[in-house]
Amino acid sequence: MKKVLLLGDSIRMGYDEYVKEILKDEFDVIYDESDNGRFSAYTLWQANQFFKNCGHFDVVHWNNGYWDMNIEPPMKTPMHPVEEYVRYLHRILTEIRNNGATPVFATSAPILSKELAAEVVTEGVTPFEYDNEWVKKYNAAAVSFMESEGVTVNDLYSLCLKDRHYYKCPDLLHLTEEGYRKCAEKTADAIRKACKK
Repeated sequence: MKKVLLLGDSIRMGYDEYVKEILKDEFDVIYDESDNGRFSAYTLWQANQFFKNCGHFDVVHWNNGYWDMNIEPPMKTPMHPVEEYVRYLHRILTEIRNNGATPVFATSAPILSKELAAEVVTEGVTPFEYDNEWVKKYNAAAVSFMESEGVTVNDLYSLCLKDRHYYKCPDLLHLTEEGYRKCAEKTADAIRKACKK
């Protein structure tokens, strides 16, 4: 059975079990059940650990972005400015290819405007401070790089735009169960197509 590795942040952790269930008869789907890939430098380290301990994969599907673009006080700049983010994506891609796997990259989901966020937030929840302009900027840079490298892009950003509230749960960053299931279906399809290349 072909092996698939899922890497990425907590959004990945929301849909990985669904992907495993969808593909259970076709692929051995592997991921870290207790930790997420955080920012791209951490995902690079995490990928290396999987390659060292688990050997060859047929497909590696991954995402990064939210942690990279975040400006966490008292910092005044993102964890990884966009140029640095792309450099780390390049390094991750290099290691995936060194492993002999087919890469698939997923875009970051959109962030609600303050007006739409107000419809989702429950009383007592502090609105998340991410800006969708950051998401657009980082996604655009990542997609441009992936296309230049011939890497399949799993566009979860566009998928989430189909829902009025982008499938956001009250914390405004993570997704509803419906959103995670939709992402899982699209991800499973992307993995199947990658294996046919």
